[in-house]
Amino acid sequence: MLSLPEFGSEQIPQPKNRLYCGYLKASNERNGIMYSATAIKKMQEQTEALRKQLTDGPLASLQLTPLREALRFHEHQYYIRNSPLISDFEYDQLYKELERMEALHPELISPDSPTQRVAPGLGNDFKKVRHLVPMLSLENSYNANDLIEWDRKVKELANKSQIEYCVEPKFDGAGISVIYENDLLTRGATRGDGAEGEDITTNIKQIHSIPLSANFKRYGIRQIEIRGEVLMTKKSFKAFNEKLLEENLPPLANPRNAASGTLRIKDPKIVAQRNLEAFLYHIGYWVHDSNDTTLTDIQTHSDALHMLWELGFRSPEQEKKVFLTIDDVIAFCTAYELQRDELPYEIDGMVIKVNDLTLQEQLGMTSHHPRWAIAYKFKARQASSRLRSVEFQVGRTGAVTPVAKIDPAPIGGVTVTSISLHNEDFIREKDLRIGDAVLVERAGDVIPYIVKSFSELRNGDEQPIQFPVNCPVCHDPLTKNEAEAVWRCVNINCKAQVVERIIHFNSKDAMDIRGLGDAHVRKFFELGFLKDIPSIYHLPFDQIRKLEGYGAKSVENLQQAIETSKTQPLHRLLYALGIRFVGETTAKTIAANINHLLDLEQKTVEELQQLEDIGPKVATAVFNFFHNADNIEMLHKLEQLGLQLNNNYRHSSTQGNLNGKTFLFTGTLPTLKRSEAERLVEDNGGSILSGVSSKLNFLIVGEDAGSKLEKAKKIGTIEVLDEVSFLKLIQNNTEG
Repeated sequence: MLSLPEFGSEQIPQPKNRLYCGYLKASNERNGIMYSATAIKKMQEQTEALRKQLTDGPLASLQLTPLREALRFHEHQYYIRNSPLISDFEYDQLYKELERMEALHPELISPDSPTQRVAPGLGNDFKKVRHLVPMLSLENSYNANDLIEWDRKVKELANKSQIEYCVEPKFDGAGISVIYENDLLTRGATRGDGAEGEDITTNIKQIHSIPLSANFKRYGIRQIEIRGEVLMTKKSFKAFNEKLLEENLPPLANPRNAASGTLRIKDPKIVAQRNLEAFLYHIGYWVHDSNDTTLTDIQTHSDALHMLWELGFRSPEQEKKVFLTIDDVIAFCTAYELQRDELPYEIDGMVIKVNDLTLQEQLGMTSHHPRWAIAYKFKARQASSRLRSVEFQVGRTGAVTPVAKIDPAPIGGVTVTSISLHNEDFIREKDLRIGDAVLVERAGDVIPYIVKSFSELRNGDEQPIQFPVNCPVCHDPLTKNEAEAVWRCVNINCKAQVVERIIHFNSKDAMDIRGLGDAHVRKFFELGFLKDIPSIYHLPFDQIRKLEGYGAKSVENLQQAIETSKTQPLHRLLYALGIRFVGETTAKTIAANINHLLDLEQKTVEELQQLEDIGPKVATAVFNFFHNADNIEMLHKLEQLGLQLNNNYRHSSTQGNLNGKTFLFTGTLPTLKRSEAERLVEDNGGSILSGVSSKLNFLIVGEDAGSKLEKAKKIGTIEVLDEVSFLKLIQNNTEG
């Protein structure tokens, strides 16, 4: 069995690469592998010593090795153990010092240095490379009977009455293989056709859960090929799709597509920004220093996963279970399926493997799949349906969105009947037609998506989808900007836009009029109670009280919410107006630079672009809005009704100790909501920027911080803080 050295009781040993060689004593605990307190303390002391020396000046070149070791250790804590021990800012200080030292001493740069992940862009094509051993597919099973039959055949072939099985999740990502030679990562490749894939080594190096080096020498391994899966977490995938939608691009169907597509991007810097992760779960080939191809310390698949975990890989060591009966395997698979939505990543089943490696070899494989493993597939998140019609909906900015109406399709516990088709280009690219049989997918909590049409099933009755040339609501001609894929209705009095604008005006982050949501707005509009935004403040409450479902208390609460909205600060009103490209942060930036909302009538596009992070698109949209007579008339009405068009907050907010300091938040903070954190900044005189630039003083990072963090690191003058450090900064300024 796998024999692990015991470290951590006295001191950390000094192998070439501490981080990935299992220098920490491992013990099986309820929550998985735990580090020894002594080992962690030693690395923390080493880190603190380096940081203290940095405060006195640059480090000496002799300290390159301990600096790399410290960085690798903290990368491992962050990306593998999910338990960071220093802030991002402290890590950045050490990382920048390593970059400086290696620039001065390029002859001392090692291939496994933390700075060597990002390399120059790739060429036009990825070259083909052969895998050392074929990456075969797995036989699939879909119910307990399939597993019972597979268990019977395995026992019959092995001539055994009992088999030990190792069970682990079947990750829904992009298959890869990685090769290490003499402890260094030398190649990463896609699965391809199983025999050969594409060389994506540079992109593989951008995935921090794949170490650049690992101490395989400890086990006498000179060369090894490991199979794994590259993933994008649900949270990262959601953020990625939201960014695509903001750019008027269709979202991707699932995290698997996002991960697979990212691996083939030519620019590794973009790959690094996508926050990919990887599980390594199968050793396909290895060579001993003695040219032997057996590993005496590793007798089972479970041993191999444990070795990979100890060497710093994210293997399914904590997810796997070992069982002696197929009934226990089935029970585990059934229970795991029930919790699949709670996982941070997508899985589409479980993989059951004969645990004994010698027995695996004895069982062998067919030309298609190994006989010693099988995949138990979960219930599909896809379904086929029929596209019956397409409706065209008009949003508050006039954007016309095609929405497919399909036969009810039960997917993942939800019955899907409507699916956004995004824009005309999406319809053309998918070659969708009325009457098509279509494949629909819904991954986790992701919006439904039409993956493809089954064009081979067409019988000739299908009809092309005709995109309208006139607005489906007001019938005015539609227009399309050359730089966009979206058709728009530009009639500001279009009924559909009016309703959507009122709904946006009332929303939580705008005027926050609770009790006047989507359904209420549409009902009041049809009854003639609402016709535009100012009419919100003229609602006939006496008539509303007579409507079914509107009690005296609910009407009183609505009346109070409308009255309270008149005191909302100027930036909320500006955001509530629904000006294109003006989000919450941009609204704050603009509001902070004016005394009265109608001051914007006097601003030119060039003057607006002088404001922090206001580009030509935003400036033009704001200029156009405030040079429209109908809009100005509406604002005068709102002021007469008692809404605050003066920037009362501007004069009080400049008195705090953070006056003149700029902040930006990225990722999910552990305890604070984004709005709460931004209010703390503004209450203390600071201001919020909408993007990373040289004008930014502080970037506050939370979980799943993405490209903003990477950009801030490159600028170098931006101080990066976590939530704890941010709150200390606020507290110190308040006390000061």
